[in-house]
Amino acid sequence: MKITTKINLLTTAWLILMLLIIDLVVFFSFMKITVNMEEKDLFQKAHDIIKEYQSTPTQAENILKSYLVDDSYLRIIKKNSKIEAHVADDIHVSHTKGYFSHRSESQLRTIHEKGEEKQVLIVRVPIMYDHHVVSTLEIGEALTGLELRKDLLLTILIVCSLVAIILSLLGGRWLSAVIMRPISNMIKTMEEIEQSGVPKKIIGQSHAKDELEKISTTFNRMIERIEENIDKQKQFVSDASHELKTPLTVIWSYANLLRRRGIKDTEMTQDAVEAIYSEAIRMQKITETLLDLASSERQNDLKMKSVDLIGLCQQSLRQLRDIYKRDIHLHFYDSPIFVMADELKIKQVFIILLDNAIKYSSEKIEVNIRKISNDAVLSVKDYGIGISNEDVDRIFERFYRIDKARSRSTGGTGLGLSIAKNIVKQHNGKIEVTSEVGKGTNIKVYIPLANLREG
Repeated sequence: MKITTKINLLTTAWLILMLLIIDLVVFFSFMKITVNMEEKDLFQKAHDIIKEYQSTPTQAENILKSYLVDDSYLRIIKKNSKIEAHVADDIHVSHTKGYFSHRSESQLRTIHEKGEEKQVLIVRVPIMYDHHVVSTLEIGEALTGLELRKDLLLTILIVCSLVAIILSLLGGRWLSAVIMRPISNMIKTMEEIEQSGVPKKIIGQSHAKDELEKISTTFNRMIERIEENIDKQKQFVSDASHELKTPLTVIWSYANLLRRRGIKDTEMTQDAVEAIYSEAIRMQKITETLLDLASSERQNDLKMKSVDLIGLCQQSLRQLRDIYKRDIHLHFYDSPIFVMADELKIKQVFIILLDNAIKYSSEKIEVNIRKISNDAVLSVKDYGIGISNEDVDRIFERFYRIDKARSRSTGGTGLGLSIAKNIVKQHNGKIEVTSEVGKGTNIKVYIPLANLREG
């Protein structure tokens, strides 16, 4: 069953139930109010009759006749249930047994006359003499107008309910069509994506700020993410293919040379083996770096905890000084400085920045750590070759190298700063670069302080 049909049937069924409840409430409320009004009038009439009867008890029957109306009866009943006086306009209405009563009471009785029903309202009011009940006045009156009004009310309720149900069916179809229109567009778009395999956004949606609009917006954001990831994947494959092409070409060339000339020429063979080995190592490094880059883009891999940035840098510097034998100075003004971060990832960023500084400079390297506003700032400054203005904006691109010949000799892949930028971005931080050709480069990393983030 279609959703539109379900919506139509459910709304109509709910409306019918509501109308039935409302009709019953209206009908019984009308009957109750009408009977209460008639009952109030009869009690008032009874009190008037009793007042006259008590003043002239010998004229009981004449008094009753003066109050007699169509389809009614009046009687006075003694304590022994003997009828003292009785007048009636309709024998069928008065064909009820009289009762002596010590208190005022009323009842509604249904009688059948010539195949028709009549509602007869009966009230009984005690007649007092010397503070004692001596007899009872009983009045019975057919509510002839009540039947007519009841039938008219039932007719009106039924007609109105039928009109409301018809309008509900028509309105339900219109409403379900309005609700399903954006859903149908979504389904159509999804089917097109399934058939073509090409991500596509939902267009032509209303701006009603409802749940359907939110679904559409969320779907479009998801498509944007998918397209962005597809573009990244294409760029990644393109960059990796381009970067691996050179070592593969070298390996193929030397292998082909060995295949054609053999291994009799010892010097040529040694050169070929060394070249193949060197390029294989280079390919291994490129592959590992590509895996690091892919890992840096997965935010769910982060293991966040409070990290002392100064302690982390001091530990890393002790290791790097022994390896590179370089003059690296660490300056800090506050200690400790805690950041909420993945310790290994932040250490990787620091090592990447230091590695670049070491490769592109021969002078001392200065590392500064300080607090600025809500951030911890880690800066790595070298006094090397520097970067031109046109290259500064491109140094975070994958496989981009300022000096390709120098990078080749130092083993650079052009992926380090791209990895560092991704890691810093995942930590809600940023990287700034200032550089001047021939004077050196200063790279600053901003990471939010841990105590402020936790507070």
